[in-house]
Amino acid sequence: METGATILDLNQLRRSCGLCALNELCLPAGIGRPDLERLDTIVHHKRTLDRGKALFRQGDTFHALFVVRSGSLKTFVENPAGDVQVLGFHLPGEIVGIDALANDHHLCDAEALERTSICELPYAQLQQVVREVPSLHGQLMRVVSREMVAEQRHLAMMGNQQAQERLAIFLQSLADRYGRLSRDPSTLNLPMSRYDIANYLGLVVETVSRLFSRMEAAGILAVNRKTVRILRPDLLTALCDSSGRSLRSREAG
Repeated sequence: METGATILDLNQLRRSCGLCALNELCLPAGIGRPDLERLDTIVHHKRTLDRGKALFRQGDTFHALFVVRSGSLKTFVENPAGDVQVLGFHLPGEIVGIDALANDHHLCDAEALERTSICELPYAQLQQVVREVPSLHGQLMRVVSREMVAEQRHLAMMGNQQAQERLAIFLQSLADRYGRLSRDPSTLNLPMSRYDIANYLGLVVETVSRLFSRMEAAGILAVNRKTVRILRPDLLTALCDSSGRSLRSREAG
């Protein structure tokens, strides 16, 4: 190990234009400045997508992973009949494009929910850097594993949870992700439409609107168009699991 290597602190990394977009890969690795600079050289300068513009489409050839730098994306699939299924929403610092690792073609569309900037990591060059900096391999595998776990949790939620629990879990997940971004987890700005939320949760949009109103009436949330303030995080947490059923029963009584 090269003891003379300068270790960059967390704040310095986040201030670096190239490296801040790679925090999911490099920040926890604790690697030295030369390795971080080597990683930084493969990051293409940011590109900006206007709302509704595609980052990639289903069937596109895979060539890079992407990190959301600012803004947000949604991923979705569309069948030949035009039916759409929303797969997920992606916030700053999160990696998009992992779906194509299996067969070198994207299995879904990725589209900007608002004006969004992206950093591109050409995959062939990333693989080379990972070979040269082994600590990054574990970080990349953790990112892939986290995506798989999130997908499994979503499938379990769709199969087992009631409508109100689905929405509560969705809001709690967003709050947790806001916390990781050092944002206020009690104030959520939802860039996605109510239709997208309903589609993602396997509900109809009228049900989602009714559930927001019900949770607002119960004092759990305050909703103002796309801004949702969590007033009672304890009650929101209770709604995220089966204990919420008994809570609702007591309140109904």
